[in-house]
Amino acid sequence: MSEREDIVELDELDRHIIYRLQQDARRTSASTIAEENGVAASTVRNRINRLEDEGIIDGYYLDVDYERTGFQLHTLIVCSAAIPDRERLARDALEIEGVVAVREVMTGSENVHVEVVGRDGDDLSRIGQELDALGLEVVDEDIIRNEYVHPYEGFSPKNQ
Repeated sequence: MSEREDIVELDELDRHIIYRLQQDARRTSASTIAEENGVAASTVRNRINRLEDEGIIDGYYLDVDYERTGFQLHTLIVCSAAIPDRERLARDALEIEGVVAVREVMTGSENVHVEVVGRDGDDLSRIGQELDALGLEVVDEDIIRNEYVHPYEGFSPKNQ
């Protein structure tokens, strides 16, 4: 452990596991990672379990094409919240139908970003009204066209 009690030191195998799972968790087996690192598959499975238990790996998420499922409006709603209420309001926003993700931003007045999906403008209006009723001030709305993700290069075997 480092100076901070809650920080977990990751070794080369831990970082490689995280990097490969960020690339494609669904199609990356423990056996594949094990072969790449010259260790047993059971070692990789044990490491994944430990990383999950310690909260380093917090879940596996689907990348959904909402438009193909009839939800034409994939939108980012930017909100403001008072700092003392920000975390509570962000968690409460997750309970609104159509909200798929919420991010708290540490600085600035536009400090809660709410990702929503809806079939039409009526859905977005309803979600905006419900966010307002919670106490979030809607500042801006942006339709998301595409989103691209990439694993963090700091975990890449090339950087070790």
